[in-house]
Amino acid sequence: MSKLFSPFKIRGTTFKNRVWVSPMCQYSAINGLVGDWHLVHLGSFATGGAGLILAEATGIVPDARISISCPGIWNDQHVIAWKKITDFVHSQDTLVGIQLAHSGRKGSTMPPWSEYSIAKIDDGGWKTVSSSEEPFEGFPQPRELSTEDVREVILDFESAAKRAVAAGFDVIEIHAAHGYLLHQFYSPLTNFRKDEFGGTFENRIRLLVEISKSVRSVMPSSMPLFIRISATDYTEGGWDIKQSIELAKHLKNVGVDLIDVSSGGNVANASIAVSPGYQVDFSSEIRKNADIATSSVGLITDPVQAEEIISFGKSDAVMMARSFIRNPRWALNAAEQLGVEIKWPNQLDRGRTLNKTYSPFLVLKDSSTLKR
Repeated sequence: MSKLFSPFKIRGTTFKNRVWVSPMCQYSAINGLVGDWHLVHLGSFATGGAGLILAEATGIVPDARISISCPGIWNDQHVIAWKKITDFVHSQDTLVGIQLAHSGRKGSTMPPWSEYSIAKIDDGGWKTVSSSEEPFEGFPQPRELSTEDVREVILDFESAAKRAVAAGFDVIEIHAAHGYLLHQFYSPLTNFRKDEFGGTFENRIRLLVEISKSVRSVMPSSMPLFIRISATDYTEGGWDIKQSIELAKHLKNVGVDLIDVSSGGNVANASIAVSPGYQVDFSSEIRKNADIATSSVGLITDPVQAEEIISFGKSDAVMMARSFIRNPRWALNAAEQLGVEIKWPNQLDRGRTLNKTYSPFLVLKDSSTLKR
């Protein structure tokens, strides 16, 4: 029996398997609105057998986006646009989640293929904010959020969560990794505040914990809440796996169901030894020591590798991005490689090879003519 293709239940939601699509920035929204590109991008994964698709980092307010071309969910127009996508994904018997995000000091950028990286005001850029005034390397100096501003951020996440529910998403993930705003608060390398949101470990994690409580309060009880964190800053004196375990315990206590475990992103040029599955052990440590479900991400490319991660209890699901970019039907192919027969979309069923024979000829009901 394949563990990778076994169902997994969180609250009232059952995922048909543990092969999940990780959020991927597309830099293709207009004024925060998703469109045909996103429908095709996410829709291709919906026809590919994944158990969950997570849509990309989505700004809770305009100035929370990573780039001027990233999506948002701060008004009802965005809800309508996202609903078209969630409806299609659901038609393929697949679940879909949204990653709610605030970029903080790493926002106001141009799409990565642009001539320059930082968006100007005339481009639609903005003055960024952060836990403190320290800029990320190569970025402008941000404005430190006041205590009142921080409380507004909590309310903005809550409002975005309400819209995510209205848009038909099955899962909400809060993006607290990769050096974006919430990571900027919990890491001691970027938080030099003197108020209740800075200083001690409890104060530095306070914003993320309060956001998690507020978001959970407006979600249906059956709907899972995920948090993506960076398990380490890979820098002496920074955030580390021990603090991540303690954070996960706090998050579990306020209704978070799963920790999506990544790493890095808060410090430029940190020394990271990258290899296949290099972040899996972080997921395993959090799962074991915080007694909470986790997902693994990072250079997971091979079906056998993914099967072993789940079978050995290192995480409850695997998330992949580049593997799905290369092959949107990775899950269908992985099941065949592992000897598991799963349902394919009717329109694609002729492509399966496991225990199937297919004739290249179609017999028309009203004719004896054979057509290819």
